[in-house]
Amino acid sequence: MKKITIAIDGYSSCGKSTMAKALAKKIGYVYVDTGAMYRSVTLFALRNGLFNADGSVKADDLKEMLPQVNVSFKLNTATGLPETYLNGEMVERDIRGMEVSSHVSPIAAIPFVREALVAQQKAMGKEKGVVMDGRDIGTVVFPDAELKIFVTASPEVRAKRRYDELQAKGQPADYDDILKNVQQRDYIDTHREVSPLRQAEDAIVLDNSHMTIEEQDAWLIDKYQLAAK
Repeated sequence: MKKITIAIDGYSSCGKSTMAKALAKKIGYVYVDTGAMYRSVTLFALRNGLFNADGSVKADDLKEMLPQVNVSFKLNTATGLPETYLNGEMVERDIRGMEVSSHVSPIAAIPFVREALVAQQKAMGKEKGVVMDGRDIGTVVFPDAELKIFVTASPEVRAKRRYDELQAKGQPADYDDILKNVQQRDYIDTHREVSPLRQAEDAIVLDNSHMTIEEQDAWLIDKYQLAAK
């Protein structure tokens, strides 16, 4: 089978990262979680006081400090899964909490942030044999990807998944707050000026609202095998 680029885009909390990780592991591809990159920049901004009281970003200050931000992925040999590092510190847990979730959309909407991270993502995937998930992979980062998947599910289903995930990690979670966050992120993601979330014309839609993980993984493998023939 030939090596291809697989782009997985879609709404927040659709399980894109989980399915992309599982697919990459199964077929021996490199996995890049672009959402973790934006979340890491958000965590950096929170730690460095780069948000105003109203939740807006101190963009000029962030632009000045952005060269100090180094996001990398290292494989956890015990789990076989990649983990996110911010300036050498493993931040996988920190970037998945509600504080980062509720601040990431305004960061991801800033043109100079997207420009810097998209350039890194393109470099990571130029050798093919990569699975990358995000909001603009099939439309901006890899418009020529051989396989493009667009993932969707109802906001209520996504909020419940996020709630269950946080509960399982022992982190505080309120379903109504999460649902509101999911709906706000949908609006910001689809309405921002730079690289808004939209389905690529040649993407295959996966609505996983009522699918099991096993059904979803089998569906993905089938689509991969067809694309990599």
